Amino acid sequence: MVDINELARIGNDQFARLEEAAEFSVTSDTVTQGQEFPAPQYSGAMGVPNGEDISPHLKWSGAPEGTKSYAVTIFDPDAPTGSGFWHWSVGNIPADVTELAENAGAADGSGLPEGAFQLKHDGGGPGFIGAAPPAGHGAHRYIITVHALGVEKLDIPDDASNAFFGFNRHGNTLGRATLTVYGIVED
Repeated sequence: MVDINELARIGNDQFARLEEAAEFSVTSDTVTQGQEFPAPQYSGAMGVPNGEDISPHLKWSGAPEGTKSYAVTIFDPDAPTGSGFWHWSVGNIPADVTELAENAGAADGSGLPEGAFQLKHDGGGPGFIGAAPPAGHGAHRYIITVHALGVEKLDIPDDASNAFFGFNRHGNTLGRATLTVYGIVED
């Protein structure tokens, strides 16, 4: 088993320079904190054997008072890019929605609640793209975050970058719930 704390020691903490936010909880029927992604959450599109690019089930609770919407992101800070890799970015999830089914991140957006949007992942396509650390690169962390926001809607363009999405979440974040899993592809 990979030591997630050891990976975290490496750095590239996406929240390090952001304001503190209330913590709440996120769980999953698909993935477990500190464990490896199951095969379907790896990326077949990026050539990982048995990968299916299926987003994990997520359920959250205990968001701070005043939450008006949610955003969900999955980020790999260990990707050999210098800037990490965004695997999934979803916004404008209504405040009364506290769960996304497995495969809600389908490219056509059909699994998302009404009014929600998803941006292109860093591979260039819509929806969720699974884990695909380069063979022999070692374990990568995949930080799944549910962001509780104090606005009903982030008004950003459909073709916005993940960085722009993050910038717009920044001033509106009331709380964060995180779950960290890992992925590894052997030589």
